[in-house]
This record gives sequence, structure tokens and C-alpha cells, in this order.
Amino acid sequence: MKNVHSFRMKLQRFRKKGLSLTLFFMDKGGDATGLDARMPKSLTSMLKKRWSEQGGFRDVLRLALPLILSTGSWSIQQFMDRMFLTWYSADAIAAASPAGIFNFTVMSLFIGTASYVGTFVAQYYGANMPHRIGPAIWQGIYVAIIGGLFVMGLIPLAWPIFNAIGHDMAVREQEVIYFQYLCIGSMPLIAAAAMSSFFSGIGKTVIIMWVNLAMTAINIILDYGMIFGRLGMPQMGIKGAAIATSIAAFFNFFAYLVIIVRPWYNHTFHTIRGWRFEKELFWRLVRFGVPSGVQFFLDMSGFTAFLMIMGRLGTVNLAATNIAFNINTIAFMPMLGFGIAISVLVGQYLGKNRPDLAQKSTYSGFIMTFVYMATISFLYVAVPGLFIEPFAARSDPWVFSGIWNLTVVLLRFVAVYSLFDTLSIVFSSALKGAGDTRFIMYMIVGVSVFVLVIPSYIGIIVLGGGLYMGWTFASLYVIFLGLGFLLRFLKGKWKSMRVIEVHPPAICAERRECPAVEL
Repeated sequence: MKNVHSFRMKLQRFRKKGLSLTLFFMDKGGDATGLDARMPKSLTSMLKKRWSEQGGFRDVLRLALPLILSTGSWSIQQFMDRMFLTWYSADAIAAASPAGIFNFTVMSLFIGTASYVGTFVAQYYGANMPHRIGPAIWQGIYVAIIGGLFVMGLIPLAWPIFNAIGHDMAVREQEVIYFQYLCIGSMPLIAAAAMSSFFSGIGKTVIIMWVNLAMTAINIILDYGMIFGRLGMPQMGIKGAAIATSIAAFFNFFAYLVIIVRPWYNHTFHTIRGWRFEKELFWRLVRFGVPSGVQFFLDMSGFTAFLMIMGRLGTVNLAATNIAFNINTIAFMPMLGFGIAISVLVGQYLGKNRPDLAQKSTYSGFIMTFVYMATISFLYVAVPGLFIEPFAARSDPWVFSGIWNLTVVLLRFVAVYSLFDTLSIVFSSALKGAGDTRFIMYMIVGVSVFVLVIPSYIGIIVLGGGLYMGWTFASLYVIFLGLGFLLRFLKGKWKSMRVIEVHPPAICAERRECPAVEL
């Protein structure tokens, strides 16, 4: 009884002093900016406040929801493509992911650079400098032209590349075909990334959603027709899947182009008048965008190398790995929608010199993303068949039974690392919105080489480890990245970063200080 009485007395003194709960998300000055510092009267009141305040859930969702549907449509497109190829043959699905990821890895350097236009647009928009937005877009399009020519130059080298990888000959032949036809759509795909970043940067994400939904519908219809020879189209198998993807990329480019050249956009943002090459702006995009592109490239390269290593374990192991990654794409791509929204809001608020709201927006996005991903991770473990069944629907039951059993186990790995992937996507996106792209690049280089690629090679090829050893290293890779980006964000260096030119206030003779003017 004495101990109970002592505890009650301490609790009363605690309440009288009004001590606040120090939350995890705090700035260096000690002010809680992520959530209310004092315990709310109820969870409902806390959520209502977080919903309505500037930088809260509503602000993030306003931008993120169309982007979630947009990136979700892309994941559906990839899912359907892989599902059709699984129905077509085991060799086709085994070839699609390595060749497709290799193609996307090569393009990722240019996509990451061109799409970084979105950070320039967001900061120009926040700083009330709309006339600089059009020229920024065009510098991204010039990056796309360079990138497209480079990627198409790899078409004659497809056979030497995939011979060096060393998969089974039946798989290798289809890898070459798939890669070569995907390269044809590289230039419009990179240019579309730059133009879509314009709409996300100014907050018109609904346009991105409708364009991507239309592109997805076109791709799925063409996929079905060209893979199986339906709807009056010839049966082309994996070649038809690649042609359908390239046609959809051209549609994406022309859809954005038709919208972006409209008179209102040209008048407000100089989307046509700003077509000229600007050396200083182009090299500033290269300065900040290339590290973002390199980060994207190295991230994709690490997983590409991982897939190539896994391919040496046999077709069944490779097919199970491909299916697990494609199932993860369903959850991963909507998270990218949150990431893009967070990057845009950080850029806009930093353009307005409001790093406090940029930080609050990041935490709002993190809370929503983590709840979403935790739910998906639970489903991966509880009902894995829900995700695997579409791949098995028209496959040979005897062949697919081994793939099914392996995929069930791999989804448990996915469930664990996906929670840390939330940290990686949210906080790296916030750092990109500020311009802290070099740190992201260095982080990806170190973790990709020393946690994913080299350990996987040693563990699987040298020591003879199996499938699960490789997936352990893949999980550690995501965990290290998530924690590293979180720590970098908490240090707060990003708050003083900018990618746009800053015009200092002019000093007048009559007054000590005049408002900032464009020089």
C-alpha cells in the first residue's frame, strides 16, 4: 500500500507541473514539430488537428492521392504484364524482370536527372517565380534527348550483355528481345518524366493521374492482344509485351505535350517561350539532378545485380524472386506517390522560407505511409495466396507448385523490409525536395556495394548459399537505407538548402531596406 501511495503522489506532482511528453519527432531547439508536444485529450482531437493544419494530413493527401493512383496504375501495368507473361511461359516471366530492370536501370540515370525538374518547379513556384518554370522544364527535355540516344545505342550490344550475364539460353534469347524493344521507348519515357514533374511541382497532380491511367489502359490492352494474339493482333509473346510498353511511353509523352503547350500554361509559366537552352540553369539541373539520377541508377543497379546473381540459382528461384518483387511493386508504387508529394511540399515550403512547414509535411506523410505499409505487410504474411494466385491462374500447376512455396517465404522477407522502406522513401524524398541529393547518392553507393551486391555475391556464388541468404542481404540493404535517411533528416542540414537562384533584397537610398526584387 505504501508503494501504491508513493506512486500516486508522484503521478499527481507530474500532472501539476504540466510536464509535456517529448515526442520522437523534435527539432534541435526542443520544440515538437512533428506532433503536438502535449498529450492530446483524445486521439480523435489530435488527428483532427493534424488533418486541418497547414502541413497536415489534408495538405499531403491533396497532392498525394492522385499520385498514389498514378503510381498505382503503373504498378498495375507492371503486374498485368508479368502476369500475362507468366501465363505465356516460365521462360518469358524469368526473362522479363532481369531484362526489364536492366533497361530501366540504364534509363534511371536520365529519368532521375530529368524528373528532378520537379524540385526546381516546386521551389520556383513557392518563391513566386513562375516565369522560370518553363525554362527548367526544357532543360529536363534536353536531358531526355541525350538519355534516349544513349539508351538506343545499347540495342546492338544486347547479345554481348546478356551472354555475359549467363542465364539459360532459352531465357537469354527472350531477355535480348525484350530489352531491345524496350529501348525504343526510352526517349519519350524520360521526357514524360520531366513534363510530369512540372505538374507535380505546381500541385496539379490530377493531370498526372489521368494521363497515367490512360497509358495503363492502353498498355494492358496491347499487352493482352500482342502477347496472346487476341483482339486482331499477332501473337508475339514477350516481344509483344515490350512493343506495347514502348507504344504506351509514346502516348504518355504526347499527352503531356498537348497539355503543356496550351496558351494559359505558356503565358503563366513560359512553357513554350522558355524553350531555349540555358547553360547556367542546365548545369544547375545537372549539379543537383545527376546525383539524384545516380542514386536512382545505383539503387536499380544493386537490385539488378542481385537479380542476376539469383538467376544463377535456377529458373524456379529466379521466377519466385521476380514474382515476389512484382507483388511488392503493388505496395511500393503507391508509397512513391506519397514520396513525390512530400518532395513537392518540401520544395514549395522551402521556396517560401518555411522549413517548419516542410518538416511538418514530411512527418504527416510518414505517419500515413507507415500505417498503409504496415497493413500491407500484415497481409503479405497472413494471406500470401491472395497475391500469388493471379500468377498461378493459368500456369502449369506442376511447374508452379515449387514457385508458389518459395514465394510464400519470400513475402515474409518483403513484409519486414517494407516497413523500413517507408523510412527510406519518405525521408529521402524530403531530402531531395531540399536539394540534398549528394548525400543520398553517397548513401546508396555505400550501402548498395557493401551491404547488397558484394555480400550477395560472396554468400551465394563463393560460399554456395541459397535463396534465403540472398534475400537476407536484400532486406538488410533496405533497413540500412531507411535508418540512414532518417538520421540525415533529423540533423536538419536540409532546412538551409535551395536549388534555385536566390535574389537578395535591394538597398534603397530613401529606406534602409526594400522588398526583394528580381535582378
